[in-house]
Amino acid sequence: MKLNSTQVEQTLNQMNAHVLPDDHPAVTQLTDVFGDHTFFLDESGLKVLEPAEAPEMEIQSGEVVSLADWTDSTLTSLTPHAPELTGTTIVFREIKH
Repeated sequence: MKLNSTQVEQTLNQMNAHVLPDDHPAVTQLTDVFGDHTFFLDESGLKVLEPAEAPEMEIQSGEVVSLADWTDSTLTSLTPHAPELTGTTIVFREIKH
């Protein structure tokens, strides 16, 4: 799921990660492999959000999905794996101006 700037900010407030900016050299390759997402890196690897299946909730949310794990202690090399739900849900709050 591709996030807008408000959703990125709300995600970063709810999980300890860094967002890869759209102009980062790796984003094109990651998009080719995993599809059009906003990509996050945390202490365990590469993550994206997928829309949460919660029709009873009016608030939009996303489930954190792990796509790749770090293979070294310096966090410089990733190994992709089958998408895995992490059990973390990010809730997006509507901002009213």
